[in-house]
Amino acid sequence: MNQPAKPGKHPKALYVLFFTEMWERFAYYLMVGILLLYTIDTKTGGKGFDEKVGADIVGSFIALVYLTPFIGGLIADRYLGYIKSIFLGGTLMAAGYIGLAVPGNTAMFISLALIIVGNGFFKPNISTLLGNIYNREDLKPLKDNAYNIFYMGINIGAFVCNFVAAWLRNAYGWGYAFSAAGVGLIIGLIILSTSLKNKEIKEADIKKPAQAEDMPLSKIFSYVFLPAIIAAFIGWNVKDWFGTAVMGTQANDAFIFACLPIIAFYISLWVKAKGQDKKGIGSLLFIFAIAIAFWTIYNQNATGLTLWAEKHTDRAASPTTAKITGKLFPLQEVSDTPRLVTKVNEYFVDVKDTSAVIKMDSILTITKKKDKSDTAKRVFGITAAGVMVDTSSKTVLVMGPDPYFNNVPKEEWPGGQNIKLTNTELFQSINPLFIVLLTLIFVPFFDYLRKKGKEPTTASKFGMAMFISGLSALVMIFAILSVPSIYTHKASPLWLWGTYFVFTISEIFLSPIGLSFVSKLAPARLTALMMGGWFLSTSIGGKVAGVMTGFWNDFTDKKIFFLILVVAAFIGGILIYSKIKSLNQIVKDKTGSA
Repeated sequence: MNQPAKPGKHPKALYVLFFTEMWERFAYYLMVGILLLYTIDTKTGGKGFDEKVGADIVGSFIALVYLTPFIGGLIADRYLGYIKSIFLGGTLMAAGYIGLAVPGNTAMFISLALIIVGNGFFKPNISTLLGNIYNREDLKPLKDNAYNIFYMGINIGAFVCNFVAAWLRNAYGWGYAFSAAGVGLIIGLIILSTSLKNKEIKEADIKKPAQAEDMPLSKIFSYVFLPAIIAAFIGWNVKDWFGTAVMGTQANDAFIFACLPIIAFYISLWVKAKGQDKKGIGSLLFIFAIAIAFWTIYNQNATGLTLWAEKHTDRAASPTTAKITGKLFPLQEVSDTPRLVTKVNEYFVDVKDTSAVIKMDSILTITKKKDKSDTAKRVFGITAAGVMVDTSSKTVLVMGPDPYFNNVPKEEWPGGQNIKLTNTELFQSINPLFIVLLTLIFVPFFDYLRKKGKEPTTASKFGMAMFISGLSALVMIFAILSVPSIYTHKASPLWLWGTYFVFTISEIFLSPIGLSFVSKLAPARLTALMMGGWFLSTSIGGKVAGVMTGFWNDFTDKKIFFLILVVAAFIGGILIYSKIKSLNQIVKDKTGSA
């Protein structure tokens, strides 16, 4: 029989959940870190989709991944319990990750669906299980510290996974990298399964039958999900019915339409509420709307910043780094041999004329006959960079180096040599690295301010996070200004380190307090629903990030892309501070402290 943990000492259950979550996040961030690269890859066995399609897939995936935890948490609360839900979700996700290694688009979409549903059962319930363990009186004083340790596990997994993904896809291919995610998750489930008899874990695995004041699942489905499903169906068919998609693609239309009845439902909760409940719900809806801008910037990690790292960042490894890492970096052969590629929507630049930016769909065309008896005309396009396009077959004959060098001055081409490049996904390990390092600084700092009575209120932290996240996007504007043109030169990788450093500070300020805000302001009978509202704002932010990245090539001046993010975040911060007194007062009235 397990003995209760001694006062001041964390129970063994914390470390079981720590390693379970570490491996689950290892799996998730490995997959999402290479998903966009996989969908647009044309050289090493990827899907070869247009960048707009790839960004649409990734944005939709991220959006749906953040929606399912709401319903998965409710089902676990009332029916399955947390352990069963965690194993169900983990099994579905492992199958999805391994399924991504199976050829064919159908297998890919089924696999992504399995991951989305599985995440809904896994993600909210392992965190709830940890919270239940620390609800015990002797462990309550250690709860915040326990979540900090738990959060470390998340970021250790997120840091390590990209190195594994880079090595496996370079050495063996995409399928092995995705399968490694599945194996990682299975390891996490095995760790949890070995401790199911642990006293703290068993006692924390409780079901909470619906109370009289709770909204039943049947009502939630009929009021929220059924209208959303119907609206999504309508949105998907808008293009077929009217000839054009409202938001660019059918997937975008389906998602936006699905959100409309859900948003209307939350507004109706506010309209019907009275007194203190009305103030609490209204404040949360205000926070949710503003948080969309934050999550849009957050999800640039897997979307816009991935393209920036892939196309516009100097990824050439130094001789020392290349020697140490070996196969971690792929060999890129550089020569003037013509190559046949099928991607026609990239920018190509005449390196002799830095002002010439030619897009494939606006090329100069000429006509040519095969011989005198040939009456059919073949239309070719020639760009200033020596790219010839046969528009009838949409193939491109590239006279020049590997595409990585399209925006490198010709005098800097290695010419006939091999060069090692840093894998794009490795840049996604910067954020979790900073999370671990900066958490060690800011947690004690906030403790110090708390003891002095000077800690910022929850609402103030939220407002500061919005401004700081905007500054992280501003760093990228300076990155663009640091070179004569991002179409003729590569930017230093230090700019990505800078933007992730600044953003990580905002993440530490905002991410942990989001659900805390909900628990403080939501009426007791609506807590689960309002938690769903927080996940909805996260979901919409992920989708907006994907939509923006889908238009990446349409932003010939990339400063405008990042300026939109800066302005949105700053407006959010201004709005928070314009209501700071009332927000602080509402929190104080509900909890006794701000």
